[in-house]
This record gives sequence, C-alpha cells and structure tokens, in this order.
Amino acid sequence: MLERQLSDQPDGDDPRGQLRVLSEDECASLLRSSRLGRLAFTVEGRVTIFPVNFLYDDASVVVRTAPGFKLEEAPMRAVAFEIDDASPTGTWGWSVVVEGPCFDVSSYIDEISERLRKLPLEPWAPGAREHWLRIVPQSITGRAFGPPPT
Repeated sequence: MLERQLSDQPDGDDPRGQLRVLSEDECASLLRSSRLGRLAFTVEGRVTIFPVNFLYDDASVVVRTAPGFKLEEAPMRAVAFEIDDASPTGTWGWSVVVEGPCFDVSSYIDEISERLRKLPLEPWAPGAREHWLRIVPQSITGRAFGPPPT
C-alpha cells in the first residue's frame, strides 16, 4: 500500500533528515496510539473536514457522532481520515492518512459492528453521540521527518 515514491526530499545537509514513508506497521501503531484525527469528505464539490476523536481497531477507524451533517453525509462515501503530530520547533513531524468507505454501523447486526460498538470510545464533544461510523481502510499511508515517531 505504501508504494508511492516521495519527490520532495530535502537536501542531505538538512538536520531533520529526509522525508520518509512510514511502514504499514508504523502507521497502524500511530493510529492505535492516537485519539484525535480529522474526518474529510466532499459534498457538492466542497471538502469538509471535522476534528473527531476515534479508536483504531481491527483495521477500522471508529468514530461516534450525533445526528447531523457527518452522519447524513459521510456514510456510503469515500472519506479520508488523517492524524499527525509535530514538534513546535519543526524538528520532527509525521502524518498518517487513511482512505476508504465510511459506514454507519449504529444498527448493523453483524459480529464486527456489534464488537465495534462495545469499544471504550467515549466522545469528547458534549452531548449524546449514539451513532457509530466505521471507516474501512483501502489505503493507509504515512510520512515522517526527523527522529522516528514513538
């Protein structure tokens, strides 16, 4: 999945090193250790991005949400989901992007959906968040510079 080559490599003299592609295992580890990301999708030609808390489980990004725009528009679409971190001084940074279809699994009656709804995913935003969205990755890519992400 991470076959893309990077063409924006910095000079060898740059103390941050080279921009590098993260392995699938590194991407999965970062997804498992993070809790805040951005859900992005297009509606009528406009890109919409929402910060969301999430869990990564069994190759699924899981988000809880309330009725509203995300729930009405994201399911059954191809979406992008992104996490990142960087030093305040710009000496290191990384990002992971997940692309794939999104499904509202709030009422699916299957083993995976039922298991996902039991995850300890507590919404950070106030109010009831009783709907569960599942992003099924078709692509997971990551890049980093500076020391390897931990």
